[in-house]
Amino acid sequence: MKRNRRISAVAVLALAALVTGTGAGFAATTTPSATPVATHAFDTAPATATAPTRSFQGTLPAPTGPYAAGEDVIHLTDASRPDPWVPSSGPRQLTVTMVYPAVPGTGTPAPYMTLAEAAGVIQQRKLSASYGVTPQNLSSITTHAFDGARPQRGKHPLVVLSPAYEDPRMTLTSLATDLASHGYVVALVGHTYEDSGETLANGQTPPCAICGNPALDFDSVAASRALDVSFVIDQLTHGNTAWRLAHLIDKHEIGMAGHSIGGAAAAATMIADPRVRAGVNVDGAFHPAPMPGQINRPFLMLGAAANHSAGSHDTTWGQTWAALGGYKKWLTVAGADHFSFADLDLLLEEAGFPTPPLSPERGVVITREYVTAFFDQTLKGIHSPLLDGPSPNNPEVLFQY
Repeated sequence: MKRNRRISAVAVLALAALVTGTGAGFAATTTPSATPVATHAFDTAPATATAPTRSFQGTLPAPTGPYAAGEDVIHLTDASRPDPWVPSSGPRQLTVTMVYPAVPGTGTPAPYMTLAEAAGVIQQRKLSASYGVTPQNLSSITTHAFDGARPQRGKHPLVVLSPAYEDPRMTLTSLATDLASHGYVVALVGHTYEDSGETLANGQTPPCAICGNPALDFDSVAASRALDVSFVIDQLTHGNTAWRLAHLIDKHEIGMAGHSIGGAAAAATMIADPRVRAGVNVDGAFHPAPMPGQINRPFLMLGAAANHSAGSHDTTWGQTWAALGGYKKWLTVAGADHFSFADLDLLLEEAGFPTPPLSPERGVVITREYVTAFFDQTLKGIHSPLLDGPSPNNPEVLFQY
């Protein structure tokens, strides 16, 4: 089983596990082997087993920039393309969370996810009600994003974010809100039928259609996501019909970052779409590794040291590094696991579960700081000394080259 598939599948399990009180979900997330294992107690516990109900109030870290984070959810339909996973459903439909620089003190708190999306997590994992997991637990996490907030004036670079396989788009909310607070418009794309559920324009929240398929071709997943992203960019940069605040976007300054298979999709999108001027792969294997000459624009590789250091078992990082022709950085983070770069480890910690050697708070801080510094330098032309070499304030971050 490919590592991207195994670890991202566990991510949704971990999200569900964070409110169950079993504590077994995290142990699976740190398993270094790519060999399939029982992912948590839900896979092996007898049907009569019960767990104490926990009271969980999840809170994501506040943005660090001078602006607030406004949020809109938009629904897009690509009439030119049938859905790649469920063609019978008709044209490809996408749900996208737009996060933008906003005026502090405006708007109303945005939910982490819809009740139906939260129910999708529970249903996909067949969680018994005795575990105390409810859609309300999952949907009410504090995001520090605000629906209908008044936007800041001016135009801002666009950054598209793509989550891990089987992970709903909101698992990158901490990064999205922080980028918005530093002056970026962020499009957080939900890739329909590739996770536990994205609520579509018709109110339906279809389950994952490709999860658990041992023959799934992840090169095809990355390529399909590249089509999703290019369509989203089309819709956001051609007039104001797709999003009421599209005038905020500087369509000449576009970047993309992704987690796990979303990182592979960032590379695939850059190869296919020259409008994406800078890309970031966060802790994901490349599907496939780019060939020399395919990406001559800035690219950042940021991953866990255990999996993505030079000479590690994931050879696609070394192949990609050699092929990249533009400004490039290869950074690894000591003590991190796969979920240190998204919201999941932090939420697990808040629920009282064990954490990796790198504290979840540090994982969020490092991800935000280095991704923002990279886009500041490549999209805004603001030099960041953070990218010049090791920093005493971030001893966990290792420069591979």
